Amino acid sequence: MSHSSELARGLADVATQVAGPEVRVEPAGGGPGGTLGTSGDVVRDAIARADAGDGVVVLADLGSAVLTVRHLLKTELNGQVRLVDAPFVEGAVSAAVTSAAGGALDDVARAAEEARGARKL
Repeated sequence: MSHSSELARGLADVATQVAGPEVRVEPAGGGPGGTLGTSGDVVRDAIARADAGDGVVVLADLGSAVLTVRHLLKTELNGQVRLVDAPFVEGAVSAAVTSAAGGALDDVARAAEEARGARKL
């Protein structure tokens, strides 16, 4: 979930290329008419596309994206949807790779969160 549809699509492309096409990585980004922002409808639709029955891990780029997802979790979404506190890029890639390796929902969420400690240099 990103404020930018382009950023969301780009990250989904990276995660899919690393993890493989068997992992459902669905971008959710931007506001109405392609503007910057967040949209509950966009997030809801992406979660529905991503859910293969085992649950969905959601990462958000900035604070109001988190608020949008939390609102959906409280009011509409039921089942196994996890909003994780993880770095956006590293967390998405780690989650996708863990999912490709057959990780359960808890493992995928944990992999995203643990990416916070990954050093680049």
